[in-house]
Amino acid sequence: MKALHFGAGNIGRGFIGKLLADAGIHVTFADVNETVVNALIERQSYPVKIVGEDCVVEQVNNVTAVNSTSSDIMDLIANVDMVTTAVGPTVLKIISKSVAQGIEKRFEAGNTAPLNIIACENMVRGTSQFKEMVFEHLSEEAKAFAQEHIGFVDSAVDRIVPPAEEGETDPLAVTVETFSEWIVDQTQFVGKIPAIKGMECTDNLMAFVERKLFTLNTGHLITAYLGVLAGHETIKDSIEDSAICADVQAAMQESGEVLIRRYGFDAEAHAAYIKKILNRFANPYLRDEVDRVGRQPIRKLSPQDRLIKPLNGTIEYGLPNSHLIKGIAAAFLYKNDDDPQAVELQAMFAEQGFAKTLAHYSELNVDSEVVTLAHEAYLALK
Repeated sequence: MKALHFGAGNIGRGFIGKLLADAGIHVTFADVNETVVNALIERQSYPVKIVGEDCVVEQVNNVTAVNSTSSDIMDLIANVDMVTTAVGPTVLKIISKSVAQGIEKRFEAGNTAPLNIIACENMVRGTSQFKEMVFEHLSEEAKAFAQEHIGFVDSAVDRIVPPAEEGETDPLAVTVETFSEWIVDQTQFVGKIPAIKGMECTDNLMAFVERKLFTLNTGHLITAYLGVLAGHETIKDSIEDSAICADVQAAMQESGEVLIRRYGFDAEAHAAYIKKILNRFANPYLRDEVDRVGRQPIRKLSPQDRLIKPLNGTIEYGLPNSHLIKGIAAAFLYKNDDDPQAVELQAMFAEQGFAKTLAHYSELNVDSEVVTLAHEAYLALK
């Protein structure tokens, strides 16, 4: 099997690309970083440091790369068996045209072998969203071809992959935690589902998408925002602050109650899942900076993301939500001049005030009780 993977960054190399290569699939990474692309072409392998109770370095082999702006992308899509991504929601739209052009070429070549596309992003039904972007660029004939021969498979991904360690000189070296979870919607594949160790199939993906979003993502972000306020630099330092840890655990318990009501998760098993995540945040071998986790607050305050979606769930089921509200309030105290979204949020906040700004990005009712409570929480934090 052959796969094209968009995104040769730390997540691409340390998580999805590694699982594919370990399964014996030849992986071509697509990226715009020439240093990384050239190193992958030259070496056709790279090291992954896996850190936990034991630290091991594993070599990933049978890989190469191509510049994602190259016309070679179209040839690859016309011939590979899988396309995966780890590029972030913004870049998905940018690469959608290239993917569409590749599908057109596949159609013109008469290649009816199954192709499965999986966007491995921190998004709810990210591949379905990507499909819509790709279909905007397809001819009617190619759309019909894609509906029959191409699977757009939604997934949930979970692995903490921090930036390169300080002092690291190898552009391909990457550090990851031991834990990883890649769950895919088995109902969306075309053809036989490939056997990839570490890729789990389910016919109830949304339960796992929301479990990860409401727990790992929610807890991670609130840890970051409260950590910034307390003057901590890393997630580890933040979660080892007992006051922050208590708030984060309580917020995850609030969002967890939504999951238990909505999907019937076992309460004791979910409590163990929360505990496992808190331990992951405290991993002494991962330097995960609060500024990295806190970036893009506007996206993270949107209705389908990690703060507002669980909050809306608590409202739906009439559940407590004060710690989720505190996390939302803390987002308004996150300032980062290097993050355009943080700058935009602060600019609108200064001009429109708290309630209108939160309502604008979250789509909550500006006059609702929950917006008033969030403003009160903001004033208390400030």
